Amino acid sequence: MAIIGIGEDGVEGLGAAARQRLSASAVVYGGKRHLDLVRHLIRGDARPWPSPIRAAISEIRALRGTLVAVLVSGDPFFHGMGSVLAEAFTPDDFIAHPSPSAFSLAAARLGWPLQDTEMLSLCGHPVETVIPLMQPGRRLLILSADETTPAAVAAILAENGFGSSRIDILEAMGGSSERRRQARADTFALADVARLNVIAVAVSGGASADPLPVSAGLEDTRFEADGMLTKREIRAITLSSLAPRAGDLLWDIGTGSGSVAIEWLLAHRANRAIAIEHRADRALGARRNAAALGVPRLDVREGVAPAALMDMPVPDAVFIGGGLTSPGLMDRVWQALTSGGRLVANSVTLEGDQVLGDAVHRLGGSLTRIAVERLDRVGRLHGYRPAMTVTQYRTVKQ
Repeated sequence: MAIIGIGEDGVEGLGAAARQRLSASAVVYGGKRHLDLVRHLIRGDARPWPSPIRAAISEIRALRGTLVAVLVSGDPFFHGMGSVLAEAFTPDDFIAHPSPSAFSLAAARLGWPLQDTEMLSLCGHPVETVIPLMQPGRRLLILSADETTPAAVAAILAENGFGSSRIDILEAMGGSSERRRQARADTFALADVARLNVIAVAVSGGASADPLPVSAGLEDTRFEADGMLTKREIRAITLSSLAPRAGDLLWDIGTGSGSVAIEWLLAHRANRAIAIEHRADRALGARRNAAALGVPRLDVREGVAPAALMDMPVPDAVFIGGGLTSPGLMDRVWQALTSGGRLVANSVTLEGDQVLGDAVHRLGGSLTRIAVERLDRVGRLHGYRPAMTVTQYRTVKQ
């Protein structure tokens, strides 16, 4: 199988090897637009992608031994169909002929060094995903889901104080109808945007801009909460103890406002988190917090642990912030945790401390007492008012 990347320039952008393979293939898969661009080169059977597109994988497998070509956009392995095919086939099963990606073309038009530019796709992802990347002075290249995406990105920039950001819309790059237009986020009014477009954002903001810090321990005021919130100082220590690594999965049990799971996801774009909350109103609040802070991918599930943990994927780390005294919870979590996984639990009650003390004897690990005092008014004067002391348990499964 040959995976051939193609741009808006059609045949003119293909190398000799790609053109030869297209002509020699007995079957050529691709979108209707791509097939039309190279129609005169195809001598075999031109097959538009089925719906769903993954249904073609079994068809391609059945054609083993037959020359097959697959047409995809630009670079097949950069937010492209190539990664889907690579999941089903080994590298020995295909040869790739990439063309420049939409991001490479956009960078070339703008003169932006790709290594210093944030790149993301909003195809199949909520527009809030861009929020953590809105940092003053940074440059973003965004692959749009459709013609409505640029306006949505402009709106979310303006809502968060980055209305002065410059937006370039690059449409149909490499083709005869290529177009580039520019606007400010807060006055964005570009109409007739092509469905295939890339958004380039030079992020800037004034005094009202409030970018998310890249460190753990967001201000408590950033979260909608009814009091069930792991406070900033404790949360920062908790995230340090959980030690998030790229691509890790967290179980956040008794998530409350979702603050720990949200900061876990903010640590790296590849991180995953499942938040368990028994109250529907708090679960809804956690979802709203996740969207507002740019990680709408947070998987919030309503239920009571440990029963709610059945059939969940194996975690790399577990945080127990609520429900610690539920019978069997600690054992269920320990059994589920992968080797090398981290378990962190916080307690503010005597009963919870007893559970954690028992865990130290049975499972190993360590206990730490965390006391935080904040400055407050005492009549006409000021003094430090202590918060509830937190006992934190941490262990690593060998």
